[in-house]
Amino acid sequence: MAKKYKLKTYKAAAKRFRITKTGKLMQTKGGKSHLRRRKAARSKAQFDKMQPVSSTNRQRIMRMAPYLKKHKANPPA
Repeated sequence: MAKKYKLKTYKAAAKRFRITKTGKLMQTKGGKSHLRRRKAARSKAQFDKMQPVSSTNRQRIMRMAPYLKKHKANPPA
């Protein structure tokens, strides 16, 4: 019997992306940690929301985090 190898997860990708119950891949926006005083309130509010990932990047992200879809409880962002 051939041995199955475990795949390494890119931890940066696992922390940035989540999968919803319907299977959509969501991402957090970058640039929300500092220098927020000069930004408009509307743009600051949009940093809090997660946004869906485009279908062109989905396959690349799933290759970086192969076990993202297997675990039910993804830790919060």
